[in-house]
Amino acid sequence: MKNLLNLILLLLISAPLVAQTENQSEILLTSTYSSDNADLSDILQFENIDFYNLTFSGKMLIGKSYNLTVKEIWDGKIKMETTISNSSKISVKRFQSINSDVFKLKVISKLTSDNKLKMSFKFPNYSVTKEFEAIDSDDYSLRVIGENSKIEIGKKFYLLAYILPYEKDGGKYWCEVEDSGKNIENWGKDFGIKHYLVFEMTFN
Repeated sequence: MKNLLNLILLLLISAPLVAQTENQSEILLTSTYSSDNADLSDILQFENIDFYNLTFSGKMLIGKSYNLTVKEIWDGKIKMETTISNSSKISVKRFQSINSDVFKLKVISKLTSDNKLKMSFKFPNYSVTKEFEAIDSDDYSLRVIGENSKIEIGKKFYLLAYILPYEKDGGKYWCEVEDSGKNIENWGKDFGIKHYLVFEMTFN
């Protein structure tokens, strides 16, 4: 009986320690869309601008570099893969790694009048602006797809997708694409989507 009580006591003590260790090794991603300011939110919607605040949190982030890349997928095939930013290659040493357990990234995007997807990535100490070829369509929508990912140090994960909708019976369906659970890089083939962008990230 005494041994059983000791075992129960040991389990009760060790459970919180295990949970704490797991929490320390986790990296969580949360996002907010648009703005809390109603007037600014209306302007963003009117101009068809997507604006996300992305927040990564976790003790494992401290001292790590980050790498953000994009794949341009046309007619179901990856046509190009480009690096948006690799912090380890920044010339300013203090910008090369994360110095906190919280890392924030803002992403602003829109379709321009000459059919380019213009995107600005606001990192903590600098920003990067890129333009990507697009089709003539106002249906592009930027989606955060990394919130349900298991984010681990040294492993690439999907972060964002800039997609066109799945069209069927006169309707347009973005969520059906985003929530399909299918291989993201096969969305073009599976849903007949002409073009989309997939962004991947790694912490190292």
